[in-house]
Amino acid sequence: MLIKHADDIRSSEITPERAYVNRRQFMQAAGAALAAAAGALAPESPLVTVAGAQAAISGVRKGPFGTTEKWNSFDDITHYNNFYEFGVDKTDPSRYGGSLKTKPWTVAVEGHVNRPATYHLEDLVKPHALEERVYRLRCVEAWSMVIPWIGFPLADFVKRVEPTSKAKYIEFTTLLRPSEMPGQRRSVLDWPYTEGLRLDEAMSPLTILAVGLYGKTLMNQNGAPIRLVVPWKYGFKSIKSIVRIRFVEKQPATAWNNATPGEYGFYSNVNPDVDHPRWSQQTERRIGEFFRRKTLMFNGYGDQVASLYAGMDLKKSY
Repeated sequence: MLIKHADDIRSSEITPERAYVNRRQFMQAAGAALAAAAGALAPESPLVTVAGAQAAISGVRKGPFGTTEKWNSFDDITHYNNFYEFGVDKTDPSRYGGSLKTKPWTVAVEGHVNRPATYHLEDLVKPHALEERVYRLRCVEAWSMVIPWIGFPLADFVKRVEPTSKAKYIEFTTLLRPSEMPGQRRSVLDWPYTEGLRLDEAMSPLTILAVGLYGKTLMNQNGAPIRLVVPWKYGFKSIKSIVRIRFVEKQPATAWNNATPGEYGFYSNVNPDVDHPRWSQQTERRIGEFFRRKTLMFNGYGDQVASLYAGMDLKKSY
């Protein structure tokens, strides 16, 4: 991965925000010419140019399984967030997230794998072709968004590190740095934040490690520089700012399940038939819309993931 710092960039190299946001209209006008240009890109070696707090990402191919629903605005996605490491209000992550330093960044891979290592972010991402995946995000508080993520399948990384036969689950851990993440100075949760997936859930082609959205690297409030995205589960399962990926034999403890197990189960699949103790999950409010809409089983991704839970009682294994 090639990284160019801000003082090395000519203005002609930076894609204007308006040009990216109006991408769909441009694509319709360009038609076949744009498709040919996209085919000429080399997704195995994406170019990243640093511009301020974010970086424009090029060489991204269109990924599978995406929804055709209207995207939420960049402002929605970056100013209405759950990231308790920065505070409990939806605006706290955008207000306080700028204090987090994400360079350099390493991710430790541990546990039952043949190739444990500590990866610098660039080395972790470089071998993988980056894709744009437009996924619905459904939060347990009954609101939702549609987000154009940029990332790569977690399954590709899992295969790369070669889990052993003892690996049945994956545990993910968020950065612990109270000096830069003021929410960690309060005992809202047992820090650091942890989450987990069964290995077969991790290997689903829907599950990705995201490094960007809306054509740029992640902003801090969205989980920079690398986060999990599991679109058929409630948003809190998609852990942010990952520093450790550990392959384990037993179901790992997770932050919200530890804090309030009666409200947040390990699986946390989007299921309109399992209400939160304090509100219904049968409908949701799409950010930016006035009327509520019906919640879809598995957030609308049942065709891809329902088989993972065959024979399970999803009201008990919530």
